[in-house]
Amino acid sequence: MTNKNIIKCSNCGEDIERYRNPTPTVDIIIEIENRGIVLIKRGRPPYGWAIPGGYVDYGESLEEAAVREAKEETSLNVKIIRQFHTYSDPERDHRQHNISTVYIASAEGRPTADDDAKEVGIFNQNNLPQDLAFDHRKILMDYFEKK
Repeated sequence: MTNKNIIKCSNCGEDIERYRNPTPTVDIIIEIENRGIVLIKRGRPPYGWAIPGGYVDYGESLEEAAVREAKEETSLNVKIIRQFHTYSDPERDHRQHNISTVYIASAEGRPTADDDAKEVGIFNQNNLPQDLAFDHRKILMDYFEKK
């Protein structure tokens, strides 16, 4: 696998190296006090239950992206507690190489599925869904282990 290719400059015709880099994403483990954590059921492939999250927009900080994605997918206003860990295995998403920075956040209220979330649920370590997307089972096991 090559991480670059050559394109021609439209002005001068010179070769320009264009690099193919991983894409930054965020995931947000949202804690609802005394109830568990919020997961969404994805409405788009790859299907399954997932930690709320998504791509970081250009000009947006990781923290801003985490808060935005949480709101878009769960309708919750979250308060970031801390950055948890970054996951970078090139195989974590079969669509492309994504690097995810995971945050732990808190929220109050009742989550509602929105944006590309088909359903939303509150889970704990003992009742996680079997069909978790991406590497989210590993992320959640790391989270519960450190909690």
